[in-house]
Amino acid sequence: MFATRFLHRGPPGAVPDADDTAGTLIALRNLGLPDDNVTKAAVEGIKWLMGLQNHDGGIPTFCRGWSALPFDRSAPDITAHTIGAMGAWFDELPVGMQKQVDKSIKKALAYLQSNQREDCWVPLWFGNQFAPDHENPLYGTTRVLSGLCHLPKRFSSVYLPMMQKGARWLLSAQNQAGGWGATKSVNPTVEETALSVDALAGFLTIPALTTTESIKSPVPSEAIQSAISQGVSWLIEYTQAGASISPSPIGLYFARLWYFEQLYPVIFAASALQKVQNLNIVT
Repeated sequence: MFATRFLHRGPPGAVPDADDTAGTLIALRNLGLPDDNVTKAAVEGIKWLMGLQNHDGGIPTFCRGWSALPFDRSAPDITAHTIGAMGAWFDELPVGMQKQVDKSIKKALAYLQSNQREDCWVPLWFGNQFAPDHENPLYGTTRVLSGLCHLPKRFSSVYLPMMQKGARWLLSAQNQAGGWGATKSVNPTVEETALSVDALAGFLTIPALTTTESIKSPVPSEAIQSAISQGVSWLIEYTQAGASISPSPIGLYFARLWYFEQLYPVIFAASALQKVQNLNIVT
C-alpha cells in the first residue's frame, strides 16, 4: 500500500492510511504517466481503500471498525478524498471492478449526505482551538468539496446538490475582510482561506454544474467568483505577496494535540492561486 506520510516527518514504512493513499492516487492520475505498473498500483490502492469502508458507508483513517475509536471512525473529509481518488481512476479500472467501485462510491455519498450538518461537514483530525467545541467545519467542508470534484458526472445528481449547499455555507462563513477561519466568528488564517479559495475555484470547474437541472437554488457563479477574488486579495495582503507566510495551529488529534505545519500554508496557497489563475478570475 501507499505508506508515504504526506506532509509528515515520520519514518519510512509508516502505517498506511486512507488519506495518504487517496492523495497518492490523485497525484499519480494528475501526472498522467502512461505506465501499466502505475495503473496496476492504482488498482491495488483502490481495492485496499474499498476494504476499509465502514458499514455506515464512510471511510476511516487506518482501519475498518465500528466507530468505537477515532482510528476506525468514518470521517467526511477522508471519505470524500477517497471516493475522489476512485473517481479520478474510474475510467481506467477493469469493467468488473468499476461495478464494485460504483457501489462503494454510492454508499460513501449516502454517508456524506447523512453527515452534512447545517450544510457543512466536520472533520475528524483537524480543528480550530478558537472555534466552538474546537471543531473546524471550514476544513471539513473544503476537503469534501475538493474531493467530490474528482467524481464522474454519472454521480452528479447526488453530489452536486450537496456541493451547492457546501459552497453556500462557505460563502456565508467568509470574513468581512475577505479571509476565512473555522467559522465566520473566528479570525482568518492562510491555511483556511487558501483551502476555501481552492475548493470554490475547483467547484467552478465542474462540467455538470451548468447542465444539471435538478439543483434547487444554485449558488450564482458571480457570487463565488467575488468571494474567490476577495479571498485572493486577503491572501496577497496578509502574506505580503508571499514574502511572509506563517503557519497557524490547525491540526487537532483526538487527544487535543495542536500542531503547526510549515508546509500547509505554502502548499494550500500555491494550489489555490494556481486554480484561480487557470480560471482567469480578476482579483
